[in-house]
Amino acid sequence: MTNFHVIAGPKGVPEYPVIRHIGLDDITEALRQGVNDFVSQPSHLVFIGLIYPIVGFILAYWASNADLLPLLYPLMSGFALIGPFAAIGLYEISRRREAGLDTSWRHAFDVLRSPSLPAIIAVGVALLVIFVAWLTTAHALYTWLFQPQGAVTLQQFFNDILHTSRGHMLILIGNVVGFVFAAAAFCVSAVSFPLLLDRGVGAGVAVATSIRAVVDNIGPMIVWGLIITAGLAVGFITLFVGLAVIMPVLGHATWHLYRKLVQPVAA
Repeated sequence: MTNFHVIAGPKGVPEYPVIRHIGLDDITEALRQGVNDFVSQPSHLVFIGLIYPIVGFILAYWASNADLLPLLYPLMSGFALIGPFAAIGLYEISRRREAGLDTSWRHAFDVLRSPSLPAIIAVGVALLVIFVAWLTTAHALYTWLFQPQGAVTLQQFFNDILHTSRGHMLILIGNVVGFVFAAAAFCVSAVSFPLLLDRGVGAGVAVATSIRAVVDNIGPMIVWGLIITAGLAVGFITLFVGLAVIMPVLGHATWHLYRKLVQPVAA
């Protein structure tokens, strides 16, 4: 029964929130509010945001080993798949600021005492499964095309990718497959974590609501997905340092976008 509650919520009966229709103005407004949240407590939010470049550097260092070099790009791009789970502390800060509560950085860890923590972990595991599946698929694709006999040098690796037909095929197929994984993760996580922080609806209801929010607002949500992609690209180009600002802003904006997408419970 406990497992069922994790999926359906404490009442044991799924209660699906009402989804609103939004426009591009709502996306712009959510971004503005995200920036305001970041600016309001910059020292606290930069502290949290530094988690992202630190993790990014660790991933890059791990992949810099010759045997793992082909996984460098999948790791960097796949990092975005689990980003919504890592940003859950930022959603909590925005929730508290909206409610007029203290927003010091320590409250980012209040999610550890949330009644929805088991459901939050369940959705986080789902994103982790998507992340691992993406890495496995990317590695299998590279092995299929290049059939590597051992470790390759950095120069040889980039030469193979950029100057051979197999490399061009890897870029094309890899990005198409990566888009499928990214779209799945986006649908699962668009509003599920903010919803679980806001209401104890259960993991299944949260994911179903997130998918409905994307499908019912496909145009604006595509724009939102492109904004996230562009922001992460800037972060990667700046060697992850830019993520210290970009990720907190996107995290806070996600909370405000959730507020626009999901109708509040009637008082």
